[in-house]
Amino acid sequence: MAVKQLRALRPAPAPALPPPTPRVQTIIHGDLEWIDIQHPTLAEMNELRQRFGFHPLNLEDCLSKVQRPKIDSYPEQGYLFVVLHFPRFNKRTRHSEPAEVDLFVGRGYLITVHDGQLKPLAQLLHAAQTDEALRARLMGRGSGYLLYRVIDRLVDYIFPILGKVDEHIEYIENGIFDRNTRDLVQHLSLVRRDIIALRRIIKPNIPVLRLLTAREWPFLRVDEDIYFGDILDHLDKQWDMLEDAKDIIEGLNSTLDSLTSHRINEVMKILTIISVILLPMTLLASVYGMNVDLPLDEHPAAFSVVVCLMLGAALGMLFFFRIKKWI
Repeated sequence: MAVKQLRALRPAPAPALPPPTPRVQTIIHGDLEWIDIQHPTLAEMNELRQRFGFHPLNLEDCLSKVQRPKIDSYPEQGYLFVVLHFPRFNKRTRHSEPAEVDLFVGRGYLITVHDGQLKPLAQLLHAAQTDEALRARLMGRGSGYLLYRVIDRLVDYIFPILGKVDEHIEYIENGIFDRNTRDLVQHLSLVRRDIIALRRIIKPNIPVLRLLTAREWPFLRVDEDIYFGDILDHLDKQWDMLEDAKDIIEGLNSTLDSLTSHRINEVMKILTIISVILLPMTLLASVYGMNVDLPLDEHPAAFSVVVCLMLGAALGMLFFFRIKKWI
């Protein structure tokens, strides 16, 4: 029995952890190769330079943490280098932060370089590895179409983020006339900061996609105006949504400031009325509290007379305030 009890008390074996995602993944379909690199190193960038002949400044940009969205074309070498930023919500700071993705695209290859924080890109990569039919749809029409599908997935992922912003704005609208506005002010400030961050992330992508749409790139083998124009329409729509959210949140902020100022004025008015009413009463009490000869000092009803004078002064002040419509 003791042995059985000891066996029963043994902890269950820990579940096997999933294998870590490799930093460098390669997917090949036909004559198209998709290379995905997470957290790039100098050695990996040197390998790309030796194999594809990329410009050293582009490889240096991949290692740098601070880059603005841009597009560099190298028609002689036959490739494009594209830098784009997409929002990633930070639950700790409660606002969106930029996540960069660098893309090399040429005839027969697409290379994505990023820090692994973009979930839609990781999901698309995993689906392309495991689903043969999806891999054929993604990679069966050349590198230009694959570039379109990658950017389109990342851009579409912004819509749920903007939907969360709209939900927060609706919450603020519903609670703006509540008496307890301390939490609401903090919530409004966080949403306002998130909108500013999203505007800073999304806006620089628009001229990059506009340039990608305006020109024809022979090695992409796609109709740029149709495919990348569709992505540009999505970005323009997202920018319009942010503009509307910005206008609404500024209006709510002004409304909240006006309500807060009005409530403070109401409190100050009440405190001022109380102080003015108590002022003559305090004056009479102070005068008759002095150790000097005063009228009615020896009269047996002196206390009652003084109290009546105090009440009369208070009622007189209240009547005066009522006539002035201050209360």
